[in-house]
Amino acid sequence: MSVAQARYLRRNMTDAERRLWRHLRMRDLGGCRFRRQRPVGPYVVDFACLERSLIVEIDGGQHNDVVHLAADQRRTEYLQRRGFRVVRFWNNEVFENLDGVCEEIRRLLEEPPSRPSPAARGKES
Repeated sequence: MSVAQARYLRRNMTDAERRLWRHLRMRDLGGCRFRRQRPVGPYVVDFACLERSLIVEIDGGQHNDVVHLAADQRRTEYLQRRGFRVVRFWNNEVFENLDGVCEEIRRLLEEPPSRPSPAARGKES
């Protein structure tokens, strides 16, 4: 995906993405910097913490069909091959249990990445 597509997605975030972004943008979770709608190879990920190699994806109901599940699996595998850990939350989790979502992200940020971060290797995209 292109930088233009990422810009479009930043301007048109879902309600769930906007709600979580309020917590991620101020370094509220472990003091780590997140980027939103970040291009990574052919994909644009919802949120990425490059220093901790963590990608957070927020999925709506459309992701719960066979076609989207397979595409999401390919996407996750691609990102993992590039050294990222990927965590997915459903929109309703963000709305109904934002504290729990934030706590899980905080926990993952505290775990050391299994490999050097893509930023540390100079491979941000």
